[in-house]
Amino acid sequence: MSTLRGTGTLVRLILRRDRVRIPVWIVGVAVFLLGSASTFPVAYDSAADRQARASLMNNPATVVLTGPGFGQQNYTYGAMLANEMGGMTAVLIALMSILLLVRHSRHEEESGRAELLRAGVVGRHAPLTAALLTVLGANLVLGAVIGSALPVVLPQVSTAGSLLFAAGLTTVGTVFTAVAAVTAQLVEHGRAASGAAAALLAVSYALRGAGDLGDGTLSWFSPVGWAQRTRAYVDGTWWPLLLGAALTAVLIAGAFLLRTRRDEGAGLVRGRGGRAAASALLSGPFALALRLQRGALTGWTVGYVLFGAFVGAIGEQAAEFVAENEMARRYFAQAGAAGDSAETMIATYLSLMGMVAGGFALQSAGLLRAEESAGRVEPLLGGTPLSRSRWALSGLAATLLGSVLVMGGAGLGAGLVHAGISGDPSDAPRVLGAALAYLPAVWVLAGLATLLFGLLPALTGLSWLVLAGIVFVGMFGPLLRLPDWAADISPFAHVPTLPTEEFAPAPLLALTATAVSLTAVGIAAYRRRDAA
Repeated sequence: MSTLRGTGTLVRLILRRDRVRIPVWIVGVAVFLLGSASTFPVAYDSAADRQARASLMNNPATVVLTGPGFGQQNYTYGAMLANEMGGMTAVLIALMSILLLVRHSRHEEESGRAELLRAGVVGRHAPLTAALLTVLGANLVLGAVIGSALPVVLPQVSTAGSLLFAAGLTTVGTVFTAVAAVTAQLVEHGRAASGAAAALLAVSYALRGAGDLGDGTLSWFSPVGWAQRTRAYVDGTWWPLLLGAALTAVLIAGAFLLRTRRDEGAGLVRGRGGRAAASALLSGPFALALRLQRGALTGWTVGYVLFGAFVGAIGEQAAEFVAENEMARRYFAQAGAAGDSAETMIATYLSLMGMVAGGFALQSAGLLRAEESAGRVEPLLGGTPLSRSRWALSGLAATLLGSVLVMGGAGLGAGLVHAGISGDPSDAPRVLGAALAYLPAVWVLAGLATLLFGLLPALTGLSWLVLAGIVFVGMFGPLLRLPDWAADISPFAHVPTLPTEEFAPAPLLALTATAVSLTAVGIAAYRRRDAA
């Protein structure tokens, strides 16, 4: 029997199972990029405005977070798009690729479904091949959507530049699809495979940032750096993408080679045996929940500390830009902020970070559903005095504590850097408090995820659509002049914009009460329903 027999059937099965997930990823990433690009002519309608914006790209913090900033001498909309959106979009596509590939390779083996499929007429390499074909196909579709739609939503950019820009993003996605294919052969658990691939993505981005701060040498060791060095919309060149194609081919070949050297369901790197008795720090459900979330929590916290420091560093420059840009002043006026001080800019960035931190809350709260689906909850609830309520509440307690660390890290990073620039130490605690004020709104999203987990567990993923809507309204609502009622649906719209506004406890208490109510109903429903 051919080792690839059944590949077509498995591809159809994956597409059937992910008939919602893959389109949501593609549409979500495309809308994020295209929606942002469509606002450029509104916010920067003159060459002087764009050059003023380009001056912000020389900040070292901006270089580390975005890229080398090609084409600043003539800062066109295309250069702005590639410099300011390229790196972030590449990371999103890489994460999509990692999560999808691991879901249809290592997670399938971990759950035992792959073994059931292998009992039929399915070749040894068919599952991995099907997963690779599907995820690489999703990358190509997303690249085609971006490349063809950019000249439509932003007519000022060229078709050739858009195709090169999209090809660079697709290359990053294909490289990390192959990286995930390798990590899925090395470890026994899907969470570890995803974490290892995501860690390599973080290293890649850090190398790109370090290289862009220096002479650029280190950037050539990063797939993200290769995509940016195509210099799309400036003086585009295609050959750096060959490096991505070559690395993808080598990694995929390596993944198949490793696949032949391990048993079904096993990884090449075997985990260490656990202790006979757990320490006091692992003796309860809360400690278990923290341990399960430590990787994601560490990543979110470190990322938010760094981005917070970036926000604190550019606050003064961004305020100067807004003061000189009429369209930017209109944007902040529509958003209800004066926009003419560093603290206003920091408060605006913190509100966006608060919305994105809702992603951590949903990811963390979603672990309840993931553990239940994997069948790891039954031994806990059936063989110990642990109740359903206590198990679920322990997981949510880890979510709440984690959100405090994430937003606290953002506030601490922004506050310390801003205080260092302003010379006023009291700025640090005020900015930290402004970041922590968004916690009740974040907890509302965690409560929504808990409500869906208790009442409609199969639809837990709907909470991500809610978050996407909140982020879209928060980012583009002022530009699109959406009615107030649309903005008021978001819990983040009711958080006082500290430190530029006076502290108002009433809306924060109302949001906290909403979060508690949603959580209580969700837990009560979970106690009464059948386990999945």
